[in-house]
Formats: sequence, structure tokens, C-alpha cells
Amino acid sequence: MTLSAETAQAAQFDLADEIEQLPLPYVEIDAHGIITRANRAAIALHHPQQGSLIGKSGWDLMSGGDKDFSASAFLAQLASGENPPVITRSLFDRSGKFRTYEMHRSFIRDAQGKPAGMRLVCVDITDTTNALNDARHARQWLESAMASVADAVVLTDILGVIQSANPAAATLSCFALDEMIGKTIEEVLPVVAFQPFDGVQFNHRTVIERNCQGVATVLDRQRTEVQVEMSTSPVLDHVKNSVIGVVMLLRKLEGAD
Repeated sequence: MTLSAETAQAAQFDLADEIEQLPLPYVEIDAHGIITRANRAAIALHHPQQGSLIGKSGWDLMSGGDKDFSASAFLAQLASGENPPVITRSLFDRSGKFRTYEMHRSFIRDAQGKPAGMRLVCVDITDTTNALNDARHARQWLESAMASVADAVVLTDILGVIQSANPAAATLSCFALDEMIGKTIEEVLPVVAFQPFDGVQFNHRTVIERNCQGVATVLDRQRTEVQVEMSTSPVLDHVKNSVIGVVMLLRKLEGAD
């Protein structure tokens, strides 16, 4: 055995040991999608009732809706020879449930350089995905609730930058909803006059410290004056016990142009 061959063998052994010690699941699959190699992290995640991980089809670990699509996509990727992108799949693991994994992939190539299989490193993103879905659903629910309110509703952050608004606010301001988001309330519906119901004048400090109610004159996009009954309330983060924004409710007064 030559020195170069010994060096190559040692390097290969070191690489195999590094793969085995990876904290993330690592598997290799052949051109038919059969798992030919798996490190400790991958085997530890595999449900024991599913039998040995080695020799199993990768599609068997996927949810029913993903199996046929994933198999077809895998074969098409091999045929294209293009570097495989990161994908997301639901896999059945030791938890006894399907969890969401982000798969980072690269080709295993034969002596002619043609794709003969894939290497996959899997990252469990279930909790992150669920949190994003929950946040998305909560936002959709909030937007639906706001859309059902006949009066204009505007949510701003503590600096007065608009974070959300309903269609009635868009109608009142003459801005499209997507144009309002990211602008300050002074840019969209500036308050040029205010008559408080309780004697407390309207200003930035007031609205982030307490509820504020009164009759206001605001300017729309064409800088036309519109009289509204306005009510504002600080939005509290009950976890941090701090003000994180302001909710504004504006009702156009009868007879106001």
C-alpha cells in the first residue's frame, strides 16, 4: 500500500467518523431511494417498530400525501443532474408522530460523475413551523375580525408606524391597505385638531400612557379634512408588562364630508 493510499484511507475513516458523530440525522440513499447509510442521530430518531432503517425506502417514512410526489421529484432531480435544493418533508420518527424536517441534500456521484444517489442532512423544524403557522393563523383571525368592524381600526407600534388596519381605515384615509402598512399615522391620517371628551389633549405621550377619546379632525390622502370620533388605547405586552403599540378606532361623524 502506497503512502497516498494510506493517507486516502485514513481521510476516509476520519470522514466516516465525523459523519457518525454529527448531531444531526444524516442518511445516504441510492438511485432507487433505498437508505444505504445512516448515522447515530438518524438511527436514534427512527421508530423501532419500523424495523431497521438501513435497507428501507425513504418514502416509507413519509406521510401518505408526500410519498408519490417525493419519489417522482427525487427521480426527476437525479435525471436533471442539477444540484438538489433544500426541501421540507413530514417524516414519521421515534415520537410516534409525523414531524417536519428540512432536508439539505447533495448528490452521490459515480465514477463518471453521474448522480447515483443522495446525501441528506435533516433538521427538525417542527416547532418553528408550528409557531409560524400559529402566528399566521392568529394574524388571519385578527384581520378577519378587524375587517368585520364598520369603523376604521388602525394598529401602530409605539413609534406610530402602522402595523395593521382594516378596510374601513383604507376607505377613510383614501390609501390602499398595503400602502398604509409601514407608514406613520402622521403620513396617512394626521390629526390636525382634537377636542377631548375628558380635557386631556391628544399627543404621542398621552396615547401610549392612557386611553384617549374625543372628536378629531384628520386629513385624508387628498388632504381633505374629515371629522371623526376617535378613541385610542395603549396595547400592552402582558408578558413584559410594557406598551408595544396603540390601537385607534375612528368613526366618521354624520354629515362630515
